[in-house]
Parts: sequence; C-alpha cells; structure tokens
Amino acid sequence: MNYDFNFSVIWRNWELLAQGLGLGLFLALVSIAIGCGIGLLAAFGMLSRHRVSRWIAVAYVSAIRNTPILVLILFCYFALPQLGIALDKIPSFIFTLSIYAGAYLAEVFRSGLVALPKGLREAGLAIGLTELKIKIHIIIPVMLRNVLPSLSNNFISLFKDTSLAAAIAVPELTFYARKINVESFRVIETWMVASLIYVVACYVIAWFLRQLEQRLAVPR
Repeated sequence: MNYDFNFSVIWRNWELLAQGLGLGLFLALVSIAIGCGIGLLAAFGMLSRHRVSRWIAVAYVSAIRNTPILVLILFCYFALPQLGIALDKIPSFIFTLSIYAGAYLAEVFRSGLVALPKGLREAGLAIGLTELKIKIHIIIPVMLRNVLPSLSNNFISLFKDTSLAAAIAVPELTFYARKINVESFRVIETWMVASLIYVVACYVIAWFLRQLEQRLAVPR
C-alpha cells in the first residue's frame, strides 16, 4: 500500500469535530430523557388492565421497533410537513429519536416492572398512599435502579444513532466528518479519526454510567 497519511486537515478542523461531538451528546441526552417518559407510559400501558390502553401501547412498540430508524428520520423530516407538521432539523431529529428510544425503553421498563415484588404496592397501600403516589414514589424509583444497566446500554446505543442525523444535515460529528472528507479528499484520515472519537466517547460514557450504577447499587 502506497498511501501517504496526512492528518493536518483534521487538526485544522478539530473545533468542528468537537462541536459535532457536543451536539451528538446533547441529542442523545435530550432524546433519552424524553424517551424515558414515553417508555414509562408505554410500559404501564402494556401492563394495564384496560384493553384499549394495552392495545395502543403494544401497537406503538411493535410498529416503532420494526421500522428502521433511518426511515423514521426521513419520514418525520420530509413527510410530516406534507401533513402540516413542519419541524426544523434538530427538533425533528430529537422527536424521532425520542419516539424510537421510547419503544425500546418500554420493553426495558416493562420487564423491570414485572420483576418487582407485589409487596411494594401492598406496602404503599398500607401506609395510605394512592395508586399514583405508589407509582411515583415507590414503583418507578425501585424499577429504575434495577434497570439502570439496560438504560446505560440504551444511552450508548442512542448516542451512536445520532450519527444518522447527518442524513438530514444536522451538524453533528458524522456531518462534519463527511464535510471534511468531501473538501479534503482525505478519506482514511477523516473516518479513522471520526471512528476513534466515537469509540473514546462511548468508553467514557460507559465509565461514567458504571460509576453511577455502583453508587446506586443496593448493598447486599
């Protein structure tokens, strides 16, 4: 192989890559926060005694989980405006990623709720709490602690999925890497550095999340 590596173009555009990384982290954080709310509602819906609520929740989770995320991104950005729902690039992507995250988190939360001992609800009723307060103050906090490892994996996955935002020109890391590549023709250097940034970022995120898991772990 007779290829001369030249990383000077990467160093000249390092600020762009850093900005793109920051935006990607922001997109993932906001999307998983919104997705947790959607996922909780869907999880309770799937376990509801009401047939309509259960059917709506199951239909949502099944439809979203069986649709490629890139298709969802393109649909929300290009198709929804035809129905009068026009969103800018970043809000459109956050909306899509949140809906996508919610479907996967619904299954995580559902399994966490099913695994909880029934005595928790009975204990709440015994001290005079309403059903809503039992969910907010007892069920959800205990369940979230139990499913934190799965939540961590989903967050890392969502962060990597932010690279698809480049498909609608959201200026995150992949968008800027592609821009640098097109302008400089340094294909190997550009995508090598972009890949390395993603790998390092995911390892750092995983490390922080492991520390959080250890702090919140129930002593045995």
